[in-house]
Amino acid sequence: MDSMDPTRAFVKQVKRLIVKVGTAVVTRSDGRLALGRLGALCEQLKELNSRGYEVILVTSGAVGLGRQRLKYRRLANSSFSDLRNTQSEFDGKACAAVGQSSLMALYDAMFSQLDVTSSQLLVTDAFFSNEAFRKQLSDTVNSLLALRVIPIFNENDAVSTRSAPYEDSSGIFWDNDSLAGLLALEQKADLLVLLSDVEGLYSGPPSDPKSKLIDTYVKEKHQGEITFGDKSRVGRGGMTAKVNAAVCAAYAGIPVVITSGYATDNIIRVLQGERIGTVFHQDAHKWTVVKEVTAREMAVAARECSRRLQALETQDRRRILLNIADALEANENTIKVENEADVAAAQEAGYDTALVSRLLLKPGKISGLARSMRKLADMEEPISHVLRRTELADGLNLEKVSCPLGVLLVVFESRPDALVQIAALAIRSGNGLLLKGGKEAKRSNAILHKVITSAIPNSVGEKLIGLVTSREDIPDLLKLDDVIDLVIPRGSNKLVSQIKESTKIPVLGHAEGICHVYIDKSAKMDMAKRIVLDAKTDYPAACNAMETLLVHKDLPSNDSFDELIAELQCKGVTLYGGPIASNLLSIPEAISLNHEYNSMACTIEIVDDVFAAIHHIHEHGSGHTDCIITEDHEVAEIFLHQVDSAAVFHNSSTRFCDGARFGLGAEVGISTGRIHARGPVGVEGLLTTRWILRGKGQVVDGDKGVHYTHKDLLLKSRGMKTL
Repeated sequence: MDSMDPTRAFVKQVKRLIVKVGTAVVTRSDGRLALGRLGALCEQLKELNSRGYEVILVTSGAVGLGRQRLKYRRLANSSFSDLRNTQSEFDGKACAAVGQSSLMALYDAMFSQLDVTSSQLLVTDAFFSNEAFRKQLSDTVNSLLALRVIPIFNENDAVSTRSAPYEDSSGIFWDNDSLAGLLALEQKADLLVLLSDVEGLYSGPPSDPKSKLIDTYVKEKHQGEITFGDKSRVGRGGMTAKVNAAVCAAYAGIPVVITSGYATDNIIRVLQGERIGTVFHQDAHKWTVVKEVTAREMAVAARECSRRLQALETQDRRRILLNIADALEANENTIKVENEADVAAAQEAGYDTALVSRLLLKPGKISGLARSMRKLADMEEPISHVLRRTELADGLNLEKVSCPLGVLLVVFESRPDALVQIAALAIRSGNGLLLKGGKEAKRSNAILHKVITSAIPNSVGEKLIGLVTSREDIPDLLKLDDVIDLVIPRGSNKLVSQIKESTKIPVLGHAEGICHVYIDKSAKMDMAKRIVLDAKTDYPAACNAMETLLVHKDLPSNDSFDELIAELQCKGVTLYGGPIASNLLSIPEAISLNHEYNSMACTIEIVDDVFAAIHHIHEHGSGHTDCIITEDHEVAEIFLHQVDSAAVFHNSSTRFCDGARFGLGAEVGISTGRIHARGPVGVEGLLTTRWILRGKGQVVDGDKGVHYTHKDLLLKSRGMKTL
């Protein structure tokens, strides 16, 4: 990472690490092996091994696996009468002996598939009381690591001398967690990673929504706050043993991270310096001097700054946008360098070309963003715009005025230019803003945020716009329905759906952009060809690109229609058909008519008339943007008035559904919801209203002395450009 917080800076020096994986990660709830999780673990260790890390694995799971195998064997060899009798529990040592060979065979098979050699080292507590053994063990481990072999340790429960090894803490180690801690010290590891079935150490039960993940464990602070055992507030996944082992190792000089083994890449992410899991470090008490800004503090600061922004004169708010536009152009070269670094990293990581394309700030993009910002600055003042004036009674006048929503949280993917557009709209509308961009654009987002906030005057405060850098902060932010007023997700269907399911805060956005173009029988085919090709091929990854082409049943016999199909295919568009079109045109049938391709592909279907087209759109569309191509004015009006979508077009490409093209200056996104804003959302979509009443001492007094007139008053013309 480019700028790690002190709690994760130590990962830069890690060469030798020990990874401990627990039974809850190795096995499923039914006792069988969790092959998917084990496979992901082995792939991560192979990746680290190939990068030059020295990796040691400590694994549990032999007892559980042995018990499962013995149960199956007894079941296979039992008669019906045997099954009716109460079955005795298996001896734990026998289970360990049976399960150990199976567990190691599985690791050997998985690592062999990855061209990695592994080795088994079974130990007991008693071994470590012998100094000669400890030296021999270290020599062996060093030899294995020099050969790029991964040593796999496990406590040998089959011959352990303790009757209750997980309860007796009188020895040198007493479970695989404490074994991992001991090995970290013995083998002079640089890091110990303890994988659990939860994300890390929590302030309460992980299932409790009020519990928070403890990012950094501070012995002096947390030791007395968290209890374990039967009354534990945190004790899932053997957390007691993990914390004890982590504290012992950390305060002896070996950093420890407890994180989830259920994720497929958490070990890699820990070594990249990402703030996941709970870190234990002997210097943790020093880090607390630098106060970590919480999600709530960030949101509250944005609200306070937004109120100062609203208090400025119109020209002062306008000047902020002009200064930011100048700053963007002045720092274009620096922005370009950071963006190119993001693009190179994305290409090296193997991201698809569509994402890389969205990530790239192409030549002219910065100057274009600056122009858009200046255009926003020249627009009519949106705040305190009087929308309605009413005389309630003589000398008692009521006004309905526009005002900012408050604090916006915008989560977006890939596009760093979205950060600039959103920030400009937030400033113009007087809102505070929290931004969370995708990790693939972290350097671009960081420099753009720095340039923008540096141009915000101290009288407002740079905390007006906060940049959230960790995705682990998002769940906390989504809980702040008392501080954050609107969430705007811009990204994949998965992102939008996850956010909608995770918050009580109103969400503005769209999950899908399944846009339709309907060619009516009266359409001019040359026009239809231009519109369809533009709607599909101009930018197929855009949410306003055509995904389904609907065609009147009379057109397939038209030569011009054949030319349209041929040209789509010539442009590289893969065609799929609905039930009718697939047979008629001899093309593969679409898996679903509710599909957003986001690529050079689309669905074609034949419909009887405009009413059938409307029905199809209502059945399979997403309420984003739909278009009709026709020369029949009456048919066009039917379509325009009956299609229930955020944007409905006649004889024009769906690609026009865009804030900049609509003249909004920019957009924070496109909404398909029916409450608040709909379609491309610009400044007006980030405003709400309030009421201002001016009187001369009137009181209600049961309405006895008030003569209501309820007379509409003229609005004062401000003589400025309209939004």
